[in-house]
Amino acid sequence: MVLLSGCTSANTPKWTPEEMRTEGGWWDSNIVYWFSLMLEKFADWFNGEYGLAILVLTIIVRTIILPLSIKQFKNSKAMQKLQPEMAKIREKHKEDPRKQQEEMMKLYQEHQVNPLAGCLPLIIQMPIFIALYRSITVNVDVSTHSFLWLKLGEPDHYHILPIIAAITTFVQSYMMIKMQPNSQMGPMKALMFVFPILIFVMALSFPAALPLYWIYTNIYTIVQNYFMYGRSPKPEGTGKEAISNEKAGGNRKNSGGSGKKRAKSTRR
Repeated sequence: MVLLSGCTSANTPKWTPEEMRTEGGWWDSNIVYWFSLMLEKFADWFNGEYGLAILVLTIIVRTIILPLSIKQFKNSKAMQKLQPEMAKIREKHKEDPRKQQEEMMKLYQEHQVNPLAGCLPLIIQMPIFIALYRSITVNVDVSTHSFLWLKLGEPDHYHILPIIAAITTFVQSYMMIKMQPNSQMGPMKALMFVFPILIFVMALSFPAALPLYWIYTNIYTIVQNYFMYGRSPKPEGTGKEAISNEKAGGNRKNSGGSGKKRAKSTRR
């Protein structure tokens, strides 16, 4: 959201799709143009309602990149399962970071897990989101259109849209944080409150079309996360319990051996 908010200035020229194709730069004329053209086509389906056109375009774009989100989800689950083994390696080689890294790489290769796979979907998605975002901000028809109580080219003077955008952002962040291991929840809890406040403040001054797009995106993500994460059990512990269990098992073996020795001594 922070990156997208910096993509458009207050003095951005407003174009029709045809003007964007001829007067815009390479990014506008070859990428953003097609998103803007789809907005026009979808608006025609709903008798010129651009608020619904933004909804349809958001759903289509998010559904196209859904396989990337599923791949990210599977990689995250695989990494969670490896947490106990990773904790053992850190404990065993805590004095030798190089050896620790080597053992980690062997573990990843053995289980065919890529620790950087979670970043790849985000990198691929970002240009799509930026193009969609800009197609909303520079489309002259969107900026002059009224939808419900809103003028899409002006801020929501009733502040209803910023409030809804902040609430949906909070719900989305909360769902993601609840699925993280306990060891990662501390640092992420602060972000759970920072992002909604940031979105609320930005939405107060942005044209209503942009918070509307954020709300649609947040609702889609909330539904997506419910089916991917909401029905999965929350990962328990931090991985450190595997070490304590291992030590406890060793202590039981030692105590068992001592007990046998004491029994032999007693028989003698």
